[in-house]
Amino acid sequence: MKKEFWLERWEKKEIGFHQNEINSYLLQHWQDLQLVKSKEVFVPLCGKSKDMLWLREQGFLVHGVELSGIAVQSFYQENGLIPEYNTSSKFEYYEADGIRILCGDFFDLGKADLANVEIVYDRASLVALPPELREHYVRHLVSILQPGTQILLLTFDYPQAEMSGPPFSVSLDDVETLYDKQAEVRVLAQHDVLSQMPRFQERGVSRLTENVILLTLN
Repeated sequence: MKKEFWLERWEKKEIGFHQNEINSYLLQHWQDLQLVKSKEVFVPLCGKSKDMLWLREQGFLVHGVELSGIAVQSFYQENGLIPEYNTSSKFEYYEADGIRILCGDFFDLGKADLANVEIVYDRASLVALPPELREHYVRHLVSILQPGTQILLLTFDYPQAEMSGPPFSVSLDDVETLYDKQAEVRVLAQHDVLSQMPRFQERGVSRLTENVILLTLN
């Protein structure tokens, strides 16, 4: 999937993946992590997620990365924040009130960019990627994080043949295969949510489970 796909979605405001409310699983399961406030939380492919506001309210520094400048600017504008702005050869940097977003390509991130990150919140990143990109994504993510980093991961699981993504189906088996020998995988919850997701029903999906998973990197 090319970068232009996501940039075009934001330009055309085709952002059905954006949630206007704080994610309910984040609220329910954040306490399952071993948390130390003031630590830095990384939110990959963050868009303009309001989850970042909630994480900041809990006392954590928030560090996002997002490809679309429209998404990044919208986040700060819609939440009444005036960010400081800087640039480098690979990223544009926006920061206000303890929330810093790098506008650019996730795969350009290096260890130095996430040096203080001990927690990752992945609601919309892994499920946004087709199978051929997921292994590359996980390999790169693990390579730029410290051992012991915790990842709160949310995924959808449905018969992939019934609907083309995104969001793509990522089963528990997929997660265990992707993070094989690189992380401890703990399933926190599984929810049958098809009845709550009319857009999936309209596209012919017959089964839909949301998985809440806690990963701890080895």
